[in-house]
Amino acid sequence: MTRTIGSILVALLLVAGAGLIGYARWTAHITTADEALAGGRLDEALAEYKLAEARFDALPALRQVAGDDYTRVIGNHLLTLYRMKRYDEVIDLAQRAPAAAAPSFWSGSAFFQKAIVEDQPDARLGWLGRAEEEFRKAVEATPDDWDTKYDYELTTRLAAELRKQPKTPPKQMMQLLRPPQPGTKTPRRVG
Repeated sequence: MTRTIGSILVALLLVAGAGLIGYARWTAHITTADEALAGGRLDEALAEYKLAEARFDALPALRQVAGDDYTRVIGNHLLTLYRMKRYDEVIDLAQRAPAAAAPSFWSGSAFFQKAIVEDQPDARLGWLGRAEEEFRKAVEATPDDWDTKYDYELTTRLAAELRKQPKTPPKQMMQLLRPPQPGTKTPRRVG
């Protein structure tokens, strides 16, 4: 009887060990992608995150079991796309990203970046409005994150100022947030 229990335990340990080795090999793309991202090799990181994401998407049950790894893959995929200035892709990926990957923060950041280079005043306000909404969602999701609160407040203030002065050129937008200094000339307003 003791021998049977011992044999069963050994078999279970062997299966568990083989499973862990298999999972480590299966997630090798995550490790490679993380190393590439840390080393600034964004194209390599992006390719590896896409492979890792495709593997998780092919096995939804594993995505549930290994949720932390999946969230890390999606979060770092969003970061990589953002650093590559592929803002439309950030927005698309954020729409299907898990909440733990901070999709509202990343899409808000992407909308903000699109706004600050937009030449058309109406489109610029539209992008800022979307950024503001996404940052608001991000603050609701992580109310203790001061960086997200700052981004939300900055975007809200900039949108309010642009509504007052919609024809401000993109290169001068951030100057709208600076209060005039006493004793200095007020900059010439555009619009």
